[in-house]
Amino acid sequence: MGRLPPVPYRIEFSPEAVDHLDGLTARQRSTVLDAIERQLLHEPRVETRQRKPLRPNPVAEYRLRVGDLRVYYDVRDAIVVIKAVGVKLRKRVLVGGKEIEL
Repeated sequence: MGRLPPVPYRIEFSPEAVDHLDGLTARQRSTVLDAIERQLLHEPRVETRQRKPLRPNPVAEYRLRVGDLRVYYDVRDAIVVIKAVGVKLRKRVLVGGKEIEL
């Protein structure tokens, strides 16, 4: 008997994350949404080169790296909640135009 494929997680966006996406270019937005679908629909807690758990912080539990973009998210049961989307500039991350500390 073969193994059943993992059940996909539901992806939800916080109102802040929607605002952050609106602040990106159309190309950046498309890249981020593609990566979210590819990387977070199945096994979003599994650490990879692009995904990792974060130390305790006020933003989110996990980070997804998409080139110079960052997606910060939490996982609750079978739901992935996108909390913030930012742009990495050298050693700084700007979310909604403001620098955040993680």
